[in-house]
Amino acid sequence: MQQPVGSRADRPGPRLDELLRTGPFADALRAAVRATGLSQDRIVDRLRRRGVPISTATLSLWQSGRHRPERPTSLAALSALETVLGLDPGALSCLLEPPRPRGRRSRPLEMPAIDVLVPHPDAIQRTLERVDNHWSGSITRVSHHDRVEVGAHGGELSTRTREVLRATEDGPDRCVYFHTTDQRGGPPPEIRALRGCRLGAAHAEPGAGLSTVELLFPHALNKGEAVLIEYCIVHHEPYPRDGFYVRGFRKTAREYVLEVQFTPPALPARCVHFWTSGAAVDPVYNERLLTLDEDHRALLVVADAGPGQHGMRWQFG
Repeated sequence: MQQPVGSRADRPGPRLDELLRTGPFADALRAAVRATGLSQDRIVDRLRRRGVPISTATLSLWQSGRHRPERPTSLAALSALETVLGLDPGALSCLLEPPRPRGRRSRPLEMPAIDVLVPHPDAIQRTLERVDNHWSGSITRVSHHDRVEVGAHGGELSTRTREVLRATEDGPDRCVYFHTTDQRGGPPPEIRALRGCRLGAAHAEPGAGLSTVELLFPHALNKGEAVLIEYCIVHHEPYPRDGFYVRGFRKTAREYVLEVQFTPPALPARCVHFWTSGAAVDPVYNERLLTLDEDHRALLVVADAGPGQHGMRWQFG
């Protein structure tokens, strides 16, 4: 009778059994993967069929010991992985050490906390449990370009974003995008991946005006490798009328461009570029007046933007 893949009859026996008793986690996982005879791609495919999106890069990093599952989403993926590998429930998770402090890795001294730059920290924490944001400290922005379109009624129609990102270590395969609006309870905006990325896990908190999505790269980046991505936020009625747009930077971006395209007759009487430091206490606030060009467009260009916020606010009439 043919044994199922990953059953104990297929395993080299004592070596894997010993590692499952003593660890370490990375060695036990590597031995369990090897015992199945499956490639990483096939294992990842079986996980996806179970509704568990995990990348081959993440699986490789877990096996190498450079990273380990710590977040709730990663631990759920590990549970499914144990099943795919033919292991008893908890066989691998019981080998994990207590979570390491995340502050120094994901929040260097120059990086303000996310909730300093984005409102509604409780909603942010809830949404971070539903997406994979652990690569945020491993990616830097080389350039960032936002184009906001304001309709003839004065509401925001869409925002199109183009980013060039660079990996500071091997492994990043995604970034996480947060979008907030002062309009509460309305329909969440539609997020579209346009170029160089595809949509991953998404989560919305309509009561907080917050939408979050993973943007998945075509492949995991090597250290120093860059990727260009484009994505778009499309709003639906009732269109938000916040009267401002702001982008938060946890690390310095070499270039930030923001253009806001207005549509007659909704032309602003006053338009201002504002920016703040990333300090949690008493951030420094600055502003300067902007003028519209002949195409009814306000433009700001900033070199070495952040940490902190840069944005534009406008008033009609």
